[in-house]
Amino acid sequence: MNKLPAAEWMNKVPEVTLYFWIIKIMATTIGETAADYLNFHLGWGLANTTWFMLALFLVGLIAQLRSKTYIPGIYWLVVVLISVVGTLITDNLTDNVGVPLEATTILFAIALAAAFTIWYRAERTLSIHTIYSGRREYFYWLVILITFALGTSAGDLLSEGLDLGYAWSAVLFTAAIALVTFAYFRLRLNAVTAFWIAYVLTRPFGASVGDYLTQSWDDGGLGLGSAPVTILFLITIVGLVAYLSVSKRDRIHTPET
Repeated sequence: MNKLPAAEWMNKVPEVTLYFWIIKIMATTIGETAADYLNFHLGWGLANTTWFMLALFLVGLIAQLRSKTYIPGIYWLVVVLISVVGTLITDNLTDNVGVPLEATTILFAIALAAAFTIWYRAERTLSIHTIYSGRREYFYWLVILITFALGTSAGDLLSEGLDLGYAWSAVLFTAAIALVTFAYFRLRLNAVTAFWIAYVLTRPFGASVGDYLTQSWDDGGLGLGSAPVTILFLITIVGLVAYLSVSKRDRIHTPET
């Protein structure tokens, strides 16, 4: 049993609500569109974009780790930044190092399985309702980072590597998420298992949606552009996070028993 005082039992992550999934998917989309905008449209290049976003992410992560409880603004800022960084990790491996998408997808899948295994052996739980110790939060953010890198690889592999296209990739991942939802509500799939499967799947879903919205008609998209989509989704996220900060509808107060 955890020996933390009751005052320290405040969870460091939000409750899983509809707001959680909306913001998470939008953050995922921004991870794709923002990376493309900085890299290509502003001409920063992949290396400069990576170092800049990595620095921002580390600043945000330090603020999150130093906070005593869940603060929506800090938490979701880190999620947005880790989404961009996860995308850039995959882009660097495929574009700069030349690692095939098939290999990166397998590599990150193995890394995710290893992270979950080590986390569970160390803490005996993978539940997000018990992220109130430093070690658990380190595991949590490590897993989140790997899910974003894995989702980027898997999404790009289907839409580009296998030439499935952005729209059909989004449809495929939507069906997979719906299947997990059905299994949770109707087949009594374990809640922790259902959450993490859905978390992984929403990354390539959001990336496919982002590519479909921003890429040109010739490349199979709607041609809306990276900047408008990124700005629109960021404004929406800020509005939802502001609402959650005031309403406190996504706070978890349940200690581990």
